[in-house]
Amino acid sequence: MNKNLLAQSLIKFLSGVILVGALIFLPAGSFSYWQGWLLMGILFIPMFIAGLILIARNPHLLRKRLDAKEKEGEQRTVVALSGLLFVATFVIAGLNWRFGWFVVPDCAVWTAAVVFLGAYLLYAEVLRENTYLSRTIEVQKGQKVIDTGLYGMVRHPMYMATVIMFLSMPLVLGSPISFVIMIGYFPVIAKRIRNEEMVLAAGLDGYKEYQMRVKYKVIPFIW
Repeated sequence: MNKNLLAQSLIKFLSGVILVGALIFLPAGSFSYWQGWLLMGILFIPMFIAGLILIARNPHLLRKRLDAKEKEGEQRTVVALSGLLFVATFVIAGLNWRFGWFVVPDCAVWTAAVVFLGAYLLYAEVLRENTYLSRTIEVQKGQKVIDTGLYGMVRHPMYMATVIMFLSMPLVLGSPISFVIMIGYFPVIAKRIRNEEMVLAAGLDGYKEYQMRVKYKVIPFIW
């Protein structure tokens, strides 16, 4: 086992737990915010398990997933906008619980949690199908076009999974206001996809033909 990769993974994981926890519970003003604990659980427990699996079976993919330094200027803007959306979503959700602005029924919260976990499984399947996935926009050495499985339905199944996850998170937190805020993720991800497809079409053999075969980008028959 690569000890450096394990240490890097644990540091990033624990940093994420602390950051998200602070963004949720400090605005809430209490650790009694049970929806916050629910989100923390369904977000970080599967992430921890997935990290252990990747360390054991595909450390190269894990290393690429940990590398978040974008080379494209446009993508750095996208990352910054996404970060602002998440900060606003978590902070407003905590404030919503603290001051009782809107109350979401518990059944809706649990339903959103199930949807979130379903999207997590979809995300895991994308990682299984495409070992070239990284968090940055690039064409890797030896990379080939993947057009089977989920990639035969939409060109960006990873973004399909993340859209479902990101839209379900505010409802898990019981905050309709945060849900409205997170809708802003659509223009952000559309901007990322435009730039990503430009890079892939220019540098990846067969990608233009793939674009012609698979018409939909994220949502089958819609987008």
